[in-house]
Amino acid sequence: MLKKTYTVAVRALCEFTAKQGDLDLRFTPSPTAQEGMAGHLLVASRRGAGYETEITLSGEHQHLQVRGRADGYDPRLNRLEEIKTFRGSLDRQPDNHRHLHWAQVMVYGWLLCQARGLDELELALVYLDIGSNDETVLRQRCTAVQLQAHFEVQCERFLAWADQELAHRAARDWALTALPFPHADFRPGQRDLAESVYKANSAGRCLMVQAPTGIGKTIGTIFPLLKACPAQKLDKVFFLAAKTSGRGVALKALDLIQQSAPALPLRVIELVAKDKACEHPDKACHGSSCPLAEGFYDRLPPARKAAVRAGTLDKATLRAVALAHQVCPYYLGQEMVRWADAVVGDYNYYFDLSAMLHGMTVGQPWKVSVLVDEAHNLVERARKMYTAELSQASLGAARRSAPVALKKSLDRLHKSWNALNKQQPGDYQVRPEVPEGFTFALQQATHAITEHLVEHPTVVDGALQDFYFEALHFTRLSESFGEHSLFDISQFGKQSTLCLRNVVPANFLRPRFATAHSVTLFSATLQPRQFYGDLLGLPVDTAWVEVASPFDPAQLSVQVASRISTRYQHRQASLPKVVDVMARQYAQQAGNYLAFFSSFDYLDEVARLWAERMPQVATWKQSRRMSEGEQAQFLARFTEGGQGVGFAVLGGSFAEGIDLVGERLIGAFIATLGLPQVNEVNEQIRQRMHDIFGDGYAYTYLYPGLQKVVQAAGRVIRTPTDRGVVHLMDDRFGRPEVRGLLPAWWRVG
Repeated sequence: MLKKTYTVAVRALCEFTAKQGDLDLRFTPSPTAQEGMAGHLLVASRRGAGYETEITLSGEHQHLQVRGRADGYDPRLNRLEEIKTFRGSLDRQPDNHRHLHWAQVMVYGWLLCQARGLDELELALVYLDIGSNDETVLRQRCTAVQLQAHFEVQCERFLAWADQELAHRAARDWALTALPFPHADFRPGQRDLAESVYKANSAGRCLMVQAPTGIGKTIGTIFPLLKACPAQKLDKVFFLAAKTSGRGVALKALDLIQQSAPALPLRVIELVAKDKACEHPDKACHGSSCPLAEGFYDRLPPARKAAVRAGTLDKATLRAVALAHQVCPYYLGQEMVRWADAVVGDYNYYFDLSAMLHGMTVGQPWKVSVLVDEAHNLVERARKMYTAELSQASLGAARRSAPVALKKSLDRLHKSWNALNKQQPGDYQVRPEVPEGFTFALQQATHAITEHLVEHPTVVDGALQDFYFEALHFTRLSESFGEHSLFDISQFGKQSTLCLRNVVPANFLRPRFATAHSVTLFSATLQPRQFYGDLLGLPVDTAWVEVASPFDPAQLSVQVASRISTRYQHRQASLPKVVDVMARQYAQQAGNYLAFFSSFDYLDEVARLWAERMPQVATWKQSRRMSEGEQAQFLARFTEGGQGVGFAVLGGSFAEGIDLVGERLIGAFIATLGLPQVNEVNEQIRQRMHDIFGDGYAYTYLYPGLQKVVQAAGRVIRTPTDRGVVHLMDDRFGRPEVRGLLPAWWRVG
């Protein structure tokens, strides 16, 4: 019986077989993808007529198929080139980096010899310094026989792992085909949700699902996506969440699925931020500093085998495996993404500017489907990903600590920045573009800092590094500046902050959606769909499903206090009226309530008056910058059969993503429409939204505000047996355009 073919990319093959020695990140930062592509084009433009680029090649060894695209081939010189862009001094490149590059170009060399019948070939590593555009070319001539031998050695080193992966994939897909739903039955609405996810993946389309809280959206999306894997030949599924709690729910759902199907060999990994996974935060990421980086690639093979056997790699399990083999948990996690079936992580791992999961998906390439939990959060999160701030105070700190060699370039940047400040007509201004002179000065400064950091890799200067990373991010985003963003300057005294403020992330997210086989975005609040489709850049054929609520309208009493205005100018007058509504409701039915307000200041004022009026009632308040432990203590006060009022800020940690079922929560007071504050920045956003979409007020204020209201109110009814009340305290809740954004199953009194 013929073995099934395993296909692997040249780069992936060599990274598995040819990496050795220490983990060493000193030869950084790497050029951006945009800079890399520009560098490749520059090198190609310098070559003669007939020079070929992006040559597609493939070859086989036993049942292993190796494929990839070689950077360039000059038929006249019979030279195959592998182009690498870099910053800094090439002399500081670690030997194991160079070893890997030679391994790659030699594999490409054999594939080219085989394809074109060549007896020998000159191989060249072309290193392009993106700062100076100078090339360093390293050459060696090899016979086809030598290159074939090298190719076969790499393949032989990988074959056993390939066989393991083929067996795993076959067992995984067989088990997923027969996978049972892990509960006795679907909840009301859950089957509709699952069917829509399965159909979207069968069609290879994106999907938006608005489904009410409490129906089990996480298991209702993960289960059908796993079921779709065999037929759609999916390599991986990504579950992306905005918060740690969302990742925890996903991991529990995956564990439940595995418990219901013991024969399912599902590999799951939880991605954890580097600062939370690092065992030695006081050390740098190279073998001379960190013991877990020293010999990392030599100890990686047994660690990788152990990690595969572990099955589910949550944070604790991954750490245990890594430390048992004395390797870095964070970078072992990155390696294990390659061999996982399901990856659970934050939005930024797929949607960010330099997102790891997206980069790996394109580079391998993989066929993936993506689930986006609580997708209403993606708009604001994506805006932050593609926004860059540059503080003059940060530059000042860098100038004070910088060595003499950097003073000149930093002083030039400071001078250029002051020239911008002198042109400011007021404290805040939006300008049509970043001035060329400032951009040039910033680029010169970042280039100089890069050279310095490469030359002095062990010197730690926090102020200089902070400014450097801010400047790099600002520079990268300035290259793609357009109508999707604002360039604004906020002045404070003699100093200012420059901001490339993204307001429409669609241009950046569109390629992410295109890369995936299917992306499902689900939430209880995705209305109006056009708003999210416009801002996120969803494909025009994105399907829309609204899952009917399983709850009876009689379960939730929704009351509007139409004689209260919570507008800022009426804030003081609203205080006794808000407390009156709360006191009447509490007197009518004592129990646990959440009260939501637009700001901490407003919260404190109402809480003070409430305590004076109702001193016998237990109260607890959300505070600024609460730790995870303090948040847990806040929620622990909501006990079954308990009585009291928790005061919280709308849009904060307690306004979504928490489950307080039964009598743990019987009602909510919402004393705000949740509208963003009217200020100079938001008014500029409103104008830009008007210019692009036509309804600037709704896109800037109304839709984001009501989304927070509905999320907060959704804490009250979580199961078909819950009963509760929501008081909407503002006269504007009576307006038709506001009522139209509230859930259809609510009966508003």
